[in-house]
Amino acid sequence: MGKNTGMNKGPNKGRKPPPKNRQNNLNRFITAFMLAIFTLFVLGVIAEQYERSLQIKVSYSKFFSMIQENQQTRQISKVELGEGKADVELYDGKSFSVSIPANDPDLIKMLRENVEGFIIKESNILLLNLLSLLWPLFILGLLVWFAYRSSQGAGSRLFSFGKSRAKQINENTVKVTFNDVAGVDEAKEELQEVIEFLKDPKKFQRLGGKIPKGVLLMGVPGTGKTLLAKAVAGEAEVPFLSISGSDFVEMFVGVGASRVRDLFEQAKKASKISGHGSIIFIDEIDAVGRQRFAGIGGGHDEREQTLNALLVEMDGFNTQEGIILMAATNRPDVLDPALLRPGRFDRQVVLDLPDLIGREAILKVHVRNVKLHKDTDLNCIARQTPGFSGADIANLVNEAALLAARRSKDFVMMDELQDAMERVIAGPEKKSRVINKNEKAIVAYHESGHALLSMLVPGVDPLHKVSIIPRGRAALGYTMQLPVEDRYIISKKELLGRLIVFLGGRASEELIFNEVTTGAHNDLEMATQMARRMVCEFGMSEKLGHLTFGHRQEQIFLGRDILEEKNYSEQTAVLIDQEVRKIIDSCFVQSKELLTSNVDKLKKLAEALLEREVMDSKEVKKILNFPLGEDEKKDDVSGPEQGSDKDASVAKKEGADISDKAAENKQGES
Repeated sequence: MGKNTGMNKGPNKGRKPPPKNRQNNLNRFITAFMLAIFTLFVLGVIAEQYERSLQIKVSYSKFFSMIQENQQTRQISKVELGEGKADVELYDGKSFSVSIPANDPDLIKMLRENVEGFIIKESNILLLNLLSLLWPLFILGLLVWFAYRSSQGAGSRLFSFGKSRAKQINENTVKVTFNDVAGVDEAKEELQEVIEFLKDPKKFQRLGGKIPKGVLLMGVPGTGKTLLAKAVAGEAEVPFLSISGSDFVEMFVGVGASRVRDLFEQAKKASKISGHGSIIFIDEIDAVGRQRFAGIGGGHDEREQTLNALLVEMDGFNTQEGIILMAATNRPDVLDPALLRPGRFDRQVVLDLPDLIGREAILKVHVRNVKLHKDTDLNCIARQTPGFSGADIANLVNEAALLAARRSKDFVMMDELQDAMERVIAGPEKKSRVINKNEKAIVAYHESGHALLSMLVPGVDPLHKVSIIPRGRAALGYTMQLPVEDRYIISKKELLGRLIVFLGGRASEELIFNEVTTGAHNDLEMATQMARRMVCEFGMSEKLGHLTFGHRQEQIFLGRDILEEKNYSEQTAVLIDQEVRKIIDSCFVQSKELLTSNVDKLKKLAEALLEREVMDSKEVKKILNFPLGEDEKKDDVSGPEQGSDKDASVAKKEGADISDKAAENKQGES
């Protein structure tokens, strides 16, 4: 490498610097020259002012009298007459200047008679007038030159305000490929087909197929929309222009539309040069593609004109073949219908949250550069992270690596991945927070109620971990339940079981301390919301029938869920409140009955939790003599305690009977 570098340097020594470098050197020289002249001018002015401050002030009348008496007093040694001014030097070394009339023959006569050193200066009025004229012009030129330089250095914003800010990206600048994208196989196929069409259009045109004009990527935040666009830029082998939707929006009407036209002009030129078309990617297109004035909140002329220009460029009279527009948004509901129609966005690719296989594939992508221990089970982590997006999984892996480095480990192990997962879900632990014994006991029994019911009620997500260490902003403790698989349909019995577990904390507090606290605020909020959805959205109330009540409207320009259409009467509203209350009261009763029948296990678990603070499901089952699962048996080196499996099965059966009873009571009350 060193030899090659030396050989490359040799021929370049005699070459002239490129024009850009010469221009930069010239600009630097001119700047330094002007600054030097300006500095000298300022220093001259300062010196003149300082010299004037040292001179004594004498009036013309006194000066005239000094000349008359100079033969006797011998004060004035020298006088220099100029244009309207006389410079006087005294014998004691002092000097002063005095203004004199233009024509005063008596003054000159007196000077000839009484002053020996009498001199008349030559007139330099022309030079002074010329300097007084040139200095303002010089300063004005300096200001204009600096304004021009600043406009050039800022990308000519002053003279190219309506130009597009799109950046052309090629495969050399972007290192992301489709191999770096996982969990969205269907979306990858759609985009790979678009790229293949640009590379080999005859393959599709022989059957009459046409190139799609637009591809819209939709999905919740973190599902990989922008990452897919980067992969397209890395593998397209055609010009790829990227821009954000907010770059079109300005306070001046017409600028956004001008930038849209300039963007497509750039794409047309790039397409002609490449000969294989080009791709334009607009990120967060909802910033410019929102539905036009719909009678709410007033119109927005700049955004509407920009959208109109975009619509015309995508499918108008002057539409050019070979330009594909890709866009990404997580708010497709606010986009204008004219933008979504076929002919503009022919393909709308939805990126959902990854399933189990997708999460495991995403984990494998993100752990490529992480030193993992050989016993790390990524499938186990994938099963414990349902609902995680690709961004959440990337954050999980990064947090695990940071935790391993903090603990001075050589590899990232399962413990770090588990802790990182809990950190992402519930926030960091706050072990420094001081909680008194009474509150700590309340939190321990509260979380023990949740944990015990999660093992007694069938059909609910199994217990993963229970802790009384504060996490996040407000949680003093938490009970984590993780599903064993991805679920898309939930039965009424399962929802009632979840409500029983939600209310287990409040029931445990009332059972043990005979009072209620504010610690169950979040539980009650989630339980009430779920019960209301059961009645109003899922039609799970026999009294109200198989109907839905209320319609949420995501109003354009006003955010989401601002208004809820009330499409039912006041009597129905009263019935809805009654049904929600019945569901909550019934589940609370069942929760308290189940904890009352297993109060010894509740106390045993709470005491262990006060001692250990954090316990996983295997530790909880060992303490309560519950049978371990198959995966827990494999991980358990010491072997599970199976002596009281009979008691555990009896408790489990009680939970199933009570859960069935909750569903039956709900139907009977209805």
